[in-house]
Amino acid sequence: METFEISVRTLVEYVFRSGSIDARFQTSQTMLEGTRIHQSIQKTYSELDKKEVPVRLELVHQDVHFTLDGRCDGLLWEDGPLVVDEIKSTMRDLAEITENSYPVHWAQAKFYAYMYAKEQDLNEMTVQITYVQVESGEQKRFRETMDLKDLEAFVFGVLNQYVPYAALRAKQRKERNESMKRLAFPFPAYREGQRQLAGAVYKTIAEKRNLFANAPTGIGKTISTTFPAVKAIGEGLAERLFYLTAKTITRTTAEEAFARMEKQGLCMRSVTITAKDKVCFKEETRCQKEYCEFADGYYDRVNGAVLDILEHETLLTRGTIETYARKHTVCPFEFSIELAYAANAVICDYNYIFDPRISFKRLFEEQKKQTVLLIDEAHNLVDRAREMYSAEIQKSQYLQLQRSFKGVSVPIFERARAINQHLLEVRKRADGELVEKRIDEELVGLVEGFVQAAEKELMVQANEELLDAYFKAQAFLRIAALYDERFVMYAETTGSEVRLKLFCLDPSHLLRQMGKNYRSKVYFSATLTPPSYYRDMLGAQEEDFSIGIPSPFRREQLQVLVQPVSTKYHEREKTKPHIVAALGRMTEVRGNYLVFFPSYQYMRDVYELYKSESPHIQTIMQDTGMREDEREYFLQLFQADNPETLVGFAVLGGIFSEGIDLKGDRLNGVAIIGVGLPQLGLERNIIKDYFNENGKNGYDYAYVFPGMNKVLQAGGRLIRSEEDTGTILLMDDRFLQMKYRKLLPEEWQHFQILQ
Repeated sequence: METFEISVRTLVEYVFRSGSIDARFQTSQTMLEGTRIHQSIQKTYSELDKKEVPVRLELVHQDVHFTLDGRCDGLLWEDGPLVVDEIKSTMRDLAEITENSYPVHWAQAKFYAYMYAKEQDLNEMTVQITYVQVESGEQKRFRETMDLKDLEAFVFGVLNQYVPYAALRAKQRKERNESMKRLAFPFPAYREGQRQLAGAVYKTIAEKRNLFANAPTGIGKTISTTFPAVKAIGEGLAERLFYLTAKTITRTTAEEAFARMEKQGLCMRSVTITAKDKVCFKEETRCQKEYCEFADGYYDRVNGAVLDILEHETLLTRGTIETYARKHTVCPFEFSIELAYAANAVICDYNYIFDPRISFKRLFEEQKKQTVLLIDEAHNLVDRAREMYSAEIQKSQYLQLQRSFKGVSVPIFERARAINQHLLEVRKRADGELVEKRIDEELVGLVEGFVQAAEKELMVQANEELLDAYFKAQAFLRIAALYDERFVMYAETTGSEVRLKLFCLDPSHLLRQMGKNYRSKVYFSATLTPPSYYRDMLGAQEEDFSIGIPSPFRREQLQVLVQPVSTKYHEREKTKPHIVAALGRMTEVRGNYLVFFPSYQYMRDVYELYKSESPHIQTIMQDTGMREDEREYFLQLFQADNPETLVGFAVLGGIFSEGIDLKGDRLNGVAIIGVGLPQLGLERNIIKDYFNENGKNGYDYAYVFPGMNKVLQAGGRLIRSEEDTGTILLMDDRFLQMKYRKLLPEEWQHFQILQ
């Protein structure tokens, strides 16, 4: 018999939830206030009373073996039956709350009462709900005394409503495990390097360790990481995996891997989470029942939608989720989040795990211990983490609020003016730029005051301008709470504007914290080079594994050419004709080519000259902010049977330099202009100085390693299989310098220098 472990709160919320999604303003203080209120009520308990009492119970109902667990807020010894106290904080006026306002609260408390009574062999319990108004501290209590028989009838009545879902999950878990044990590698044979990577991933999960894997492009990293993780789940070593990516296109590759394993006999649910703005059915992403029929009554329908899709589908991709969301009239984004808790594989962006603003709130610590993180293209996580753990505010926003709320709201006007004045003083001190290691505590205090005033105002009336400033201020305070020696605060001024940023320089510590307690984390990429840099920046610990897989491809498959020409900014105009001439020679042979540039402007300049000198050749150029259909059109032009030469112009580090898979004659050559160094700027120089001060080579950490990573990724678009052949043209004289040459992969080292 399958055991179904679940917390009481999750169970009763599933059964009793109802109503609509409403994303209008809700105070962020509720959780913090709730903790404070719980503690204040618990301090009034007598010496004999107990607080935060864990309860656990195993029972069988309708052929499902349940393991229930939870925690009582209070157990009170009084004359008469023992009292279970469930404390709830609320922003509502207590006069509006009746005994029957929240059935879910009664359900939670009655479960705890029953579980404790069964454990202690008691025949009767008193159930108490204590409501506390957050702002006034006013209290209101409701009580009901029940004998064990009545409590048991209530508990089993609730379980009756949960059993269809639990039974389906238990049945599917059994099918899943049996299919996983039978599952063979879904290809006729392992490619060279695949078995080594798959073995390392399985060992990592078995030993509850972490792995940093540098594996060359084209060996099939996705199947080499997902397959052993799935086998580990089948062996009982884990319960679920998250496949984390930075780009939509790599999510598709993961979906294809699970589809391939399904054809091989795997029976497992995987779900892909798509960003809310992309998947929303409405013109505006406004989650209010008056505007959106998919939000209106969502919680009344979502359980039926979940049962339906889980019973009939295994690969819960965006299209499948949208189909069922329309069928049941539920929000597709919230529906996908709900499904993520039921699935064994979740394909999503990094931020669902590593961003403190977004992470899966219902994934408890015990569940994390049974969860494996597969982190694809892990080189991208360094800069993405810096973004997640940084925040900024701008003077102009508070000046506008000051103007908008003058004569409308004194508290908002005064607090916005105080921040505006403070940033005005910062501008005087900055004289263009200001970098400080210590955080501006006075500013943090002013922002806290603004948030408190904004919350009170937003509770009364909606205001989009204020709401936007409120969320940005909250983000600023959240990062301020994390601020330590790994951050700097800097300000940039242009005219009357002041942009002040809390900038995370080294995200390794916070990545470790956010990834804490997961069973295993596997960081993999074709370009974790040099390994020491990425181990350092991604928070590796001494006991973590590392592996480097050599390229499985023959040297004859790849011709590497180096054109020693300067692409430094001040010499680009002079050397542009040399770049165009080299491209002309490369594209004389009919085929499909991609040319990568360090910037849009440089790309456009060379493109115009190339077009004027080679008007007969078909070209296409990447543009900023391309829509998905425009990206697809760009890639669709690269066909193996093109009768004419095609040259695509793109930027290093952009959407076409990573994750795309143009096999065979869809791509015959890649040219890379420059060594990919990020543009010189304040942030990169701050990073450089920080690592210099910490005993590292700051220039390499800030510029060289991130830049050359873009080069390697772009070059990796070329050889994708054992049959692929092609040419890589590296155009920059710095490729001949040892600093850069030693960062090239082994298969690129035997290059030919062009004159």
